Amino acid sequence: MNFLKILLTPFVPVYALLVSLRNMFFDKSVFKSTKVNAKVVSVGNLTIGGSGKTPFVIYLTNLLKKSGYKPSVLSRGYGRKTKGYILVSKEAEPLIDVQNCGDEIYQTVIECKVPAAVCEDRVEGAKKLLSEVESNIIVLDDGFQHRWIERNIDIVLFDQKFLLDNSVFNQSLLPLGIMREGFSSLKRADAIIINRKFCKEINNNLINNFSKYQKPVFTAYYKAISFVDMTRKTEYSLEEFNGQESLVISGIANPASFLSVLNDVGVNTKNKIVFRDHKNYTLKEVQLIRREFYQTNSHSVVTTEKDAVKLLQFSKEFDDIDIFYLKIALCMDDEESFKEYLSEKLN
Repeated sequence: MNFLKILLTPFVPVYALLVSLRNMFFDKSVFKSTKVNAKVVSVGNLTIGGSGKTPFVIYLTNLLKKSGYKPSVLSRGYGRKTKGYILVSKEAEPLIDVQNCGDEIYQTVIECKVPAAVCEDRVEGAKKLLSEVESNIIVLDDGFQHRWIERNIDIVLFDQKFLLDNSVFNQSLLPLGIMREGFSSLKRADAIIINRKFCKEINNNLINNFSKYQKPVFTAYYKAISFVDMTRKTEYSLEEFNGQESLVISGIANPASFLSVLNDVGVNTKNKIVFRDHKNYTLKEVQLIRREFYQTNSHSVVTTEKDAVKLLQFSKEFDDIDIFYLKIALCMDDEESFKEYLSEKLN
């Protein structure tokens, strides 16, 4: 993989030039952003996947609900089989299946019970969503690079693991690295969040490294809550899975933190199948999972909530296998300061 990246290195300056020109056109108002009839909070990053946008969108949307707002969520709908604008939820429950909207927005609707839609054109999506639902604030999922729509707050997330790895195959622009934009683009961000996921310690050196951008920096982490039966929705404590011999299934961008927390709570992760991010499961994968489950004499299948929403459609095929997903929550280290920040920016 790195060999291929090295071969593509000559295209990095070309990509950098295109990104720079595009941003310059927006900065000089050659390209104009459109204001919609609601406040907009954009959640994005500088890299391709793995920073924890979906858990943060869920956290932020629920926080806005508790603060008295009527939030809705707008996403591109990455990985879906459809195109164009689609209303995913009008009030609480999804109106369509996960294949037609994407796993991230589907999970967000289930967790937050809010109106939501998907659309590649965020301006079109926002206008149509606001015409169909009652909402006074839109959470724009993966919106940092989508500058055609005006926003009140631009939040940029970083995976702490990404910040600690300064190799050229990581902290370089595509196609050599995994960065969609360079760190200099943080000048247009309003706030930075470092997501340390399941890492227990805050790295203050990373926080200090962002001081030159003069933006507020917050830190967040994941907390494992429980294991949930995929079909019955019954919750079990983490302690009940201590010593469990499970087959672990993962189809997320950075599975290392998921595997790490399973080990921490005592789930044996020796038997596992790791798929690519946004994996669209078919009967082929179902048969693979079933075969591995029985060949390894596993007691159960343990997966992520993101994967569970897609595996649920195969409940009949898995009727003889217990499948559980790890329920997690994103938490802010200093939630009160973050609440105050949001209030000041939105009022």
